[in-house]
Amino acid sequence: MSGPGRVALDGESSRSPADLARRATRDWRPKPSEIPTSPGVYRFRGAGGRVLYVGKAINLRSRLSNYFQPLGNLHQRTRRMVMTATGVEWTVVGSDVEALQLEYTWIKEFDPPFNVKFRDDKSYPYMAVTLADEAPRVMVTRNHRIPGARYFGPYPKIWAVRETIDLMIKAFPIRTCSDSSYQRAMQTGRPCFPGQIGRCFGPCSYTVTVEEHRAVVDQFVAFMASHDTSVITHLRRAMQNASAAMEYEEAARIRDRIQALENVLEKSAVVLPETAEADVFGVEEDELAAAIQQFVVRGGRIRGVRSWVVDKELDLTTGELVEQMLETAYETDTPPREIIVPAVPADATALETWLAGMRPRGGAVTIRTAQRGDKARVMENATMNARQALILYKNRRSADYVARTEALNDIQTALGLPEAPLRMECYDVSHLGGTNIVASMVVFEDGLPKKSAYRKFAIPGYADDLESLHQVLSRRLAHLDDEDVAGVEEDVPAGDDDDDAPLAAEEGTVAQRRKRRFAYRPGLILVDGGQPQVEAAARTMRELGIHDIPVAGIAKRLEEIWLPGQDFPVILPRNSEALFMIQRIRDEAHRFAITFQRQKRRNDIGSQLAEVPGLGPARVKTLLKHFGSVKRLRAASRDEIAAVKGIGPVLAESIVVRLGEGASAPAE
Repeated sequence: MSGPGRVALDGESSRSPADLARRATRDWRPKPSEIPTSPGVYRFRGAGGRVLYVGKAINLRSRLSNYFQPLGNLHQRTRRMVMTATGVEWTVVGSDVEALQLEYTWIKEFDPPFNVKFRDDKSYPYMAVTLADEAPRVMVTRNHRIPGARYFGPYPKIWAVRETIDLMIKAFPIRTCSDSSYQRAMQTGRPCFPGQIGRCFGPCSYTVTVEEHRAVVDQFVAFMASHDTSVITHLRRAMQNASAAMEYEEAARIRDRIQALENVLEKSAVVLPETAEADVFGVEEDELAAAIQQFVVRGGRIRGVRSWVVDKELDLTTGELVEQMLETAYETDTPPREIIVPAVPADATALETWLAGMRPRGGAVTIRTAQRGDKARVMENATMNARQALILYKNRRSADYVARTEALNDIQTALGLPEAPLRMECYDVSHLGGTNIVASMVVFEDGLPKKSAYRKFAIPGYADDLESLHQVLSRRLAHLDDEDVAGVEEDVPAGDDDDDAPLAAEEGTVAQRRKRRFAYRPGLILVDGGQPQVEAAARTMRELGIHDIPVAGIAKRLEEIWLPGQDFPVILPRNSEALFMIQRIRDEAHRFAITFQRQKRRNDIGSQLAEVPGLGPARVKTLLKHFGSVKRLRAASRDEIAAVKGIGPVLAESIVVRLGEGASAPAE
């Protein structure tokens, strides 16, 4: 390898990367006529025979031909995998379902680096019932591989499992003691401590037989699996019979069991009808990673949650991500009758057949989306949790000092910088149809955002993205001459709206006095965009006579790093800390620009309406609320505006005239 993502062959260093990659794949690329059109599974292998990627296809020839297009047509992640591979092989199977099963087996066996990596959150505890034991017991565990055990959960906190077990033991007093306590009680004939206080039927001391204890365990498992309220109905009938027979102590015990079961049901949120049995998945993703949240709904109640973080090596659609997600989700768990996902995979029929075969009693499995109703609301909640999980994952990864150091060193190496960029500045331009053009500058120091150094810029008049970038960099880089006073204290009024004034984080305020930091020289300037934006930034720096600050751009979607004067981008590994940091600073610049642009739009319409005589803040708010958007308000007629409560014909005429003048005036 010569440089990130580029292939070099002996004696051919003068060739372009595309030529070298084309020559590298020519030797092992199979002829189309050699590839069967049957369903099957294929494996790309790299140096040393390592399996790089495993995939399946209904038509192998059609699927593999997608990988052998001109390299410029491939997504850069797919291109990197093809350029790294040294061969491809396939296995023909009888059906799409068999292909799905074989693909799943090989992914688990070979752990290919370009397949999706699921990182299960091991912090979630489970409730397990050891059905393989002579006298099964219920326990809290994080071990998901106990032979013959039945699992319930996962639960968000360990205390939630213990609380549920405590309530369930009151209704179904099955064994909770350890194996050593059980063996000791068997030898001595004396009940263990739970048996002595009435929290266990006592199979260890022969108070009940093993068969009788097993029957209660089955009831325990059945209730936990379905939350079937018919159990409570049967217990109420038994309590009434015991009371009629004047067996009041037995009736009281049954009453306590009923109350315990009702408490268990109350602690599970009711989100769907009582007959609903479904798993609801929410997905939040970006170019590099995705977070997945699973809600386990049984008996209409959310019984447990589970989350994953996914590293995306290749460019996957949401449907492809969902397919691999379901394969992982039901590796050990039994699938329910219905699975709600944000996007249905292309091979949903085969996936449903495969999952149905995992159900112990058979029965169909349906995979579908939910557009409206209760199930859509549950999926929306799951998606919201996935969004928070992705933010948490990124924050934790960014806070890792070792990872930040590795990222800065990798950026230095990949971009050929003289030293690690301890201060990076990133710029993004935002506008709405060419109006209200703004730009943002965000700063990362030592790999962390420094919000007190953020800047926002308003672009006067009309300018395209390249001209806007030129203006912003010219205004910012002009301050480099002030570097000799960078440490001098200066007064900064709180809430100063000057474009070049320091901005605090959105939730804070600008300090009354602080050191001037706008003049600090960055170690790297990043722009949001590809080759045109990078060349525009480099041209601006040449005009200003600045030659010692490197500049680079990151293109959206493809996540390619462009350098000035280069015909080909730098391709960073998808799982690298360097690309993660560059993407994060780019996303932060985009967020900050969008926030300012929206604020400017709101201020723009608000300032125009405020100039209308007789139209105060309350009426402005009423107008915007009534029409729902500025666009609808501008398009409204005089009669439509006059119909709003508190707005008469005269005031409506003034509003129409003022908005018409504002629309024809040049943008600020």
